[in-house]
Amino acid sequence: MATLTLSAPAKLNLFLHITGRRADGYHNLQTLFQMLDCGDQLSFSLTRDGEIHFSCSDKSIENDSNLVVRAAKLLRPLASDNAGVKIHLDKQVPMGGGLGGGSSDAATTLLALNQLWQLKLSNAQLCELGLKLGADVPVFVFGKTAFAEGVGEKLQPVSLPEKYYLIVTPDVHVSTAEVFGNPDLIRNTPVMSVKDLLDCEWQNDCETLVKRLYPEVAMVLNWLIEYAPSRMTGTGASVFAEFQDELSARQTLAKLPPPWRGFVAKGVNQSAVLTELEQAV
Repeated sequence: MATLTLSAPAKLNLFLHITGRRADGYHNLQTLFQMLDCGDQLSFSLTRDGEIHFSCSDKSIENDSNLVVRAAKLLRPLASDNAGVKIHLDKQVPMGGGLGGGSSDAATTLLALNQLWQLKLSNAQLCELGLKLGADVPVFVFGKTAFAEGVGEKLQPVSLPEKYYLIVTPDVHVSTAEVFGNPDLIRNTPVMSVKDLLDCEWQNDCETLVKRLYPEVAMVLNWLIEYAPSRMTGTGASVFAEFQDELSARQTLAKLPPPWRGFVAKGVNQSAVLTELEQAV
């Protein structure tokens, strides 16, 4: 196999609880990652020059600090001397929205190169490597809708009804580091069992702070909640509303005022990239 084209799906945090701050500065979380049926797409072509070549549909992120390049460089020492690759990223997921686009791109790169370079690393090993790139990378390697604890790396698969979501992104870029570094962030939500979490009313502990720091996020939420139960995902700026059917979601999308951007996606229990990898073998 010399080429491979794979999905890098977006995600939602259906809830996000911050249960404490760790000595290393990171935060302990409890969250529910919902995989979506849409996202970015990456194409991989093997080369024999030992180099990593990266291109992107968005030239502003076509650089060596991109998580795709960093993921490839993480695996490169494990491959044969002349193993190289050309990678092209078709970027669709809004950046800085809390939808996990960059983390998902990194995870798909790890999965693809593990197969193309025949590294034979287990998913657990890839998750461990992915954690070096970012706290959300392991869940995309895992590839399933999952309950997560720790910094997001302790994963437990959860099967949920596959609902439709309208995701709306205002024209602001939220800094995750700024949110987690803010002294006003809620950090003392009690740890709960999975059963209790799945039964309780869901919330995002970052939402109150982000709405204050970024008033446009509050405006979007106030508009969206008129149509369906709505929350922010991750540290924002994207917010989502949950619908029982696709038509209702699309009817609401049609009313979306500019300049906000929105799209409709279906929640799925398994990432498309796992199915694509199985079919590529």
